[in-house]
Amino acid sequence: MENSHRVYYTMSADVPVLLIEGDMTSDSDRDIMDVYNAIKVELSPKYLVVNFEKTNYINSSGIATLINIIQDLGETDGRISFVGLSTHFQKIMDIVGISDFVKIYPTEDDAVIAIKGLPE
Repeated sequence: MENSHRVYYTMSADVPVLLIEGDMTSDSDRDIMDVYNAIKVELSPKYLVVNFEKTNYINSSGIATLINIIQDLGETDGRISFVGLSTHFQKIMDIVGISDFVKIYPTEDDAVIAIKGLPE
């Protein structure tokens, strides 16, 4: 069976950007955590941007994965930003309280500009 998701990361002005394409369910959790852990090992980031522009669906498993990443990055005083949230995804993040723990920007560029303006 073919994956209903694709997970990878890119760099934008020295800031890692985690991209999640397709569905964010229990089927994608391991791949998301594998890519996040690779970012941690390779870069030890203080900031992470998660791009949802091509994310179609998220369920409770996907939410739990995001919470794990937020908590893990928070243990090293890291900051996380979400970009590309649809109105529906924005409502989900508000309802479950995730939006209280992350910065939300319309675009990747907006997030990177804000991050680069923050003191180290």
